[in-house]
Amino acid sequence: MSCLGNIIWMIFGGLFGAIGWIFTGILWCITIVGIPVGKQCFKMAKLQFASFGKEVTTVNDSGTSLVLNILWLIFGGFELCIANLISALLLCITIVGIPFAAQSLKLAKLSLMPFGKEVR
Repeated sequence: MSCLGNIIWMIFGGLFGAIGWIFTGILWCITIVGIPVGKQCFKMAKLQFASFGKEVTTVNDSGTSLVLNILWLIFGGFELCIANLISALLLCITIVGIPFAAQSLKLAKLSLMPFGKEVR
């Protein structure tokens, strides 16, 4: 099911979200200080491409993650969260789209605070 779900997800929302993550990652990688943030964006773009069958867990709640999450929220996370929320709203229109909306909501939550998280 996860393979079929990922294929349908790429067509109806995952591709556009991943492009947003990649674009944001490229913008962060322009500066040397932003390279760790850009690398995290590329990891999240990979998750956005194929989110079915993946689970996000918290692995690190240190102060560094908190500072990076606050900077992330200010400089890019809010916009990606809004994009995922709009995608979830549009996907909830049909009954078939509800599982895809759930994935979009998972990614919206992750868009706000991606640091200190691990994808399994």
